[in-house]
Amino acid sequence: MGHENITEFILLGLFSDENAKVACSVLFSLCYVAILSGNLLILLTIRGSRLGEQPMYFFLSYLSFLDVCFTSTVAPKFITDLLAQQETISYNSCLAQMFYAHFFGATEIFILVAMAYDRYAAICRPLHYMLIMNREVCYVLVMASAMGAFIHSILQVLIIIRLPFCGPNQIDHYFCDVFPLLKLACIDTSLSVIAIITTTGVLSILTFVTLVISYIIILSTLRTRSSEGRRKALSTCGSHITVVFMFFLPLIFTYVPTVDSVSNDKVFALFYTMIAPMFNPLIYTLRNTDMKTAMRKVWCRDQLFEGK
Repeated sequence: MGHENITEFILLGLFSDENAKVACSVLFSLCYVAILSGNLLILLTIRGSRLGEQPMYFFLSYLSFLDVCFTSTVAPKFITDLLAQQETISYNSCLAQMFYAHFFGATEIFILVAMAYDRYAAICRPLHYMLIMNREVCYVLVMASAMGAFIHSILQVLIIIRLPFCGPNQIDHYFCDVFPLLKLACIDTSLSVIAIITTTGVLSILTFVTLVISYIIILSTLRTRSSEGRRKALSTCGSHITVVFMFFLPLIFTYVPTVDSVSNDKVFALFYTMIAPMFNPLIYTLRNTDMKTAMRKVWCRDQLFEGK
């Protein structure tokens, strides 16, 4: 039971219309540049200012870093493939792309949970906040997120690596993911499908439910606060909740249904690989006074000196 017959796959991409491909390559290139610049701007602003000392921004800098890594596992190949005659990917590259996409994506999920825990501690346990969320705890949460994601990703690869692929070799997707690959295996993969729905699907749903419950608790606690405190807490929580919904809903739609919905999965995947990472920087900065102030301080220093 080897996979020696197939050494490379053909990615069918998002669609087959040649004219649309050129336009989309330009559009997605702009999206990718926006993702890189927006997330790096947040990352450098947090690292270059005092904001990084606060747990919320400490996690946000990691989230921005992960957004860049996650999109970079998919976007550059996807954009160049739109212009290529035939989009091929070797067996090993395919597995590597799948591993990294799952690794960065799952780390991001766990970091979002850590951010929800941080907001819960700040709003519901304000007196013990600095004790609960000290720097060691923050580092442990980041390490635990990466470890959990690593285990999850290795499991996905182990499910695929033991399957024989003897043809056809056309993947109905624009990057290598588990479900499209399972459809190409030469043996019955119903158990593997159940395994993936159980791991990724249940992980997505449980995390999403946990996040929603935690924000409900946080918002109910806010009723007792002053209107100024409530307004500030709502603006940060509002950003988090928006990001959580944008990231999780397409993810749940992708990994919870059966394998037959791959064509829809491509559209949903576009949401969490390109659209959510592009809007995250905007969501976190537009409604955040601290972030705007820090950006002014970090990026407008030269103007300040010139004005003196």
